[in-house]
Amino acid sequence: MDAAAETIEAPLPLDNIADRSVLIVEDDKSFLQRLAKALEQRGFEVTTAESVSDGLMQVEKSAPAFAVVDMRLGDGNGLDVISALNKQRPDARGIILTGYGNIATAVTAVKLGAVDYLAKPVDADDVLAALLAHESPKIEPPENPMSADRVRWEHIQRIYELCGRNVSETARRLNMHRRTLQRILAKRAPR
Repeated sequence: MDAAAETIEAPLPLDNIADRSVLIVEDDKSFLQRLAKALEQRGFEVTTAESVSDGLMQVEKSAPAFAVVDMRLGDGNGLDVISALNKQRPDARGIILTGYGNIATAVTAVKLGAVDYLAKPVDADDVLAALLAHESPKIEPPENPMSADRVRWEHIQRIYELCGRNVSETARRLNMHRRTLQRILAKRAPR
C-alpha cells in the first residue's frame, strides 16, 4: 500500500480548525484518489479536480481553506489555481506538488500565495505537515548563501520554465545565443 493511503494513529491536529475543506488538483488519478482518501481519513472535507480548469471552477464555486495542487497539469500550470485561490480567499493555505523542483519555481509558487512547495514523491503526512505548518518567525540569513553563478543559473532556469521549456524563446528573452543557453542547461547546477 502507498504511504499516501496509510492511516494515522495519533490524534488528528484539526481539532482547532473550523473549516477543513481542501481542494486537491492532480492529473495522476491513482495518486489523486490515494491522497484524497488519506486526507479524508485525517479529517478533511476533500474536493478533487484533475485539471487547471476544473480547479479554477472549484475555487470559483467555493474557495477551500486548503489546497494541494500539482505544478504541471495537462491543461496548464497549477500556479494559476494557487493564484486564483489566493485572490478569492487570502487566508487559504495552498501547497504545490511537483516532480520538477527547482528554487526558482518554488519562489514563484510562494510569491503567488503557496505556503509550501513539495517535491514528488510525497506522502500524506508530508502534505498534512505542510498544510498545517505555522509561519516561522524571522528567518536568519543563510550561512552559505548561493554563489553568483548559482543565482544566474537559477534565473535562467526560472525563465526557461516560464517559457514552457522552449530553448529558443528563453534564449531570445535572455538576449543569449541559443547554443550558449543549451550548453548552460546541459550542465549541472553550480554550487
